[in-house]
Amino acid sequence: MIKVEFLGPINKKSISIDISNLNQLKDILQKDKDMEDWLKNSAIAVNDNIITDINKELKNGDIISLLPPVCGG
Repeated sequence: MIKVEFLGPINKKSISIDISNLNQLKDILQKDKDMEDWLKNSAIAVNDNIITDINKELKNGDIISLLPPVCGG
């Protein structure tokens, strides 16, 4: 299982899901209209490392974090 965390103002509870890459997660999350803007603007981290390749293979126990843009001082 892969754990998905929604950080900051996304304000969704973490989920556990059985997927093998980030592209599958994108397909699942796009079905949630509340996630539409967040998916366009958020960075993605796997095990605390920012990822740019949506086809990255995942393994059991990985933790994905959706990191929305924030501003502050």
